[in-house]
Amino acid sequence: MTDIEQKLQTQIDELEMKQAFQEQTIEELNSALTQQQFLLDKLLVQVRYLAGKVQGSQASNIASESEETPPPHY
Repeated sequence: MTDIEQKLQTQIDELEMKQAFQEQTIEELNSALTQQQFLLDKLLVQVRYLAGKVQGSQASNIASESEETPPPHY
């Protein structure tokens, strides 16, 4: 092998190693993103549930018309 061929082979080897590491990194990032999206969806469901509970449990200081007693001048 000539000197140029040796350099080209070294560059090819380095590029193949970088590609392998990039593929591994992409897989790890994809896994982390999938996990985060699952947790985000779960949290959204919980927040909506809690918001519904809070809205349902808030007592109003104003009675509904059917519960109001008529004014004394009636």
